[in-house]
Amino acid sequence: MSSSGDVMIASAIAIAILMASTWLVSVVAKNASIVDIVWGLGFVLVGWVSFGVGDGDDTRGWVLAILVSVWGLRLAGYLARRNIGHGEDYRYRAMRKHWGARFPVVSLVTVFLLQGVLMWVVSLPLQLGQIETSPGFGPIGTMGVLVWAVGLFFEAVGDAQLRRFKSDPANEGRVMSSGLWRYTRHPNYFGDAVVWWGIALVAAEAGVGVFGLIGAALMTFLLVRVSGVALLEKSLRKRKPEYEEYVRATSSFVPRPPRRS
Repeated sequence: MSSSGDVMIASAIAIAILMASTWLVSVVAKNASIVDIVWGLGFVLVGWVSFGVGDGDDTRGWVLAILVSVWGLRLAGYLARRNIGHGEDYRYRAMRKHWGARFPVVSLVTVFLLQGVLMWVVSLPLQLGQIETSPGFGPIGTMGVLVWAVGLFFEAVGDAQLRRFKSDPANEGRVMSSGLWRYTRHPNYFGDAVVWWGIALVAAEAGVGVFGLIGAALMTFLLVRVSGVALLEKSLRKRKPEYEEYVRATSSFVPRPPRRS
């Protein structure tokens, strides 16, 4: 019978190999942006490694692996279509300019290994949800799947609406404020967070899996305070004059009806 330690160590090793390999490719390609695409794929890897090593409830195991695979593959595919052929992201270009010849070593620690550690913590529900056999998959797990579905809807539809908006040259420099973007300034980030609360609920149905809620909380914190809303809004306020009016009318994260002028 596998323990939580077995699953967590196997996941850590898988993440370390993935991120080290991705870093080597980024050095050769001189493009650190590939880490953004690998982010979603890394969770898919952890999901299936945990499923293979763990021996918890079969139904819950399959559900966790499938939910994270649908989410991670969709996200990776979306970012690949958006990023490939457009050069390195401005964040990594700024780091490369600042660090010069030292950038490869600095990026190994501050980009790839750091994201690997965050990936391991966020993926705790995938790991801990594969440990215990009792109780089996039940109402809390079902609720988790429903929450996950709501989150995926916001993330996928929000991304699709934004992609369609940006593809129209007439919208150059304008602010997306229709569809889901009418109710929240970041439906994709909101959906991402909700996806992980759904996955955490599935894992939390049994014993030690409740500690997987730490992963969902960390993902939400990262999306709101670190790499998501906070970082993007700082850039948008500088680049788009219309954005201040959009901010006054629209919720920053949790969807709600727009405020009247």
